[in-house]
Amino acid sequence: MTQANDKPTSGHFTKTPGWLDWFEGPSQPRFRVPVGSVDAHCHVFGPGADFPYAPERKYTPCDASRQQLFALREHLGFARNVIVQATCHGADNRALVDALVHSQGLARGVATVRRGVSDAELQALHEAGVRGVRFNFVKRLVDFTPKDELLEIANRIHALGWHVVIYFEAVDLPELWDFFTALPTTVVVDHMGRPDVALPVNGPQFALFEKFMREHPNVWSKVSCPERLSLTGPKALAGEQSAYRDVVPFARRIVEQFPDRVLWGTDWPHPNLKDHMPDDGLLVDFIPHIAPTPELQQKLLVTNPMKLYWPEEC
Repeated sequence: MTQANDKPTSGHFTKTPGWLDWFEGPSQPRFRVPVGSVDAHCHVFGPGADFPYAPERKYTPCDASRQQLFALREHLGFARNVIVQATCHGADNRALVDALVHSQGLARGVATVRRGVSDAELQALHEAGVRGVRFNFVKRLVDFTPKDELLEIANRIHALGWHVVIYFEAVDLPELWDFFTALPTTVVVDHMGRPDVALPVNGPQFALFEKFMREHPNVWSKVSCPERLSLTGPKALAGEQSAYRDVVPFARRIVEQFPDRVLWGTDWPHPNLKDHMPDDGLLVDFIPHIAPTPELQQKLLVTNPMKLYWPEEC
């Protein structure tokens, strides 16, 4: 199936040239997720006419509304979402908050905030359903924020019981180690710290990430986004049931070593993919390859995200 890149960007915005739109009409997953499963990493984009994209953004996406996100959740068989602030919105969390307040309690959020945020603004975010902040260290996506500013934010949100989500690339972990290990909160790593899957799973680069998790029990990891990490595929398209085989050993290793500190999410609508746009139904079929037992699947998809985002229901 060839995907048309004809989804709109509303308002006065123009999509980034070459932008890949999210997959239309995803397949029905063969893997049935456990009852109460949480898609713990996804986004909304705009719509731009309602929630303008940030002037400092590095990309302009097609719109991806809360209604479309919630429809996908139902189609894939999930019960809840954790919506992460997209970098194209900067620290303007209005689209995120709008999705949370219209979720009927079935979504929690991870926001982006700046040093100047007031206590009242943080409290309003908390009441909307925000439970974390994201610190992005991927240089091609964001401008540098001083670490003292981030640490100040981390200390303030710690008082609310929130956690910090960190996004970085594996080669940068050594220089970021001291900062990450000084964070006072639970720390959730996006996408296993983007390992280079061309390197051995038992090599020094991935061993450092394993050490990071092993020595710091406050560190969790999302074992998501194989479509971003894979070098040899095959891609989650055309019914492929063994997609992204080169990523499986890395994700499965983290799931099996740290079963109580792992999360999974679709990453819909998959910002900034360059090579292909995956079928989200086939991404769900990736899960049993990395969490092969019902016990591991239950922890990955239900127990862990509920503990982190809906602890009052646990």
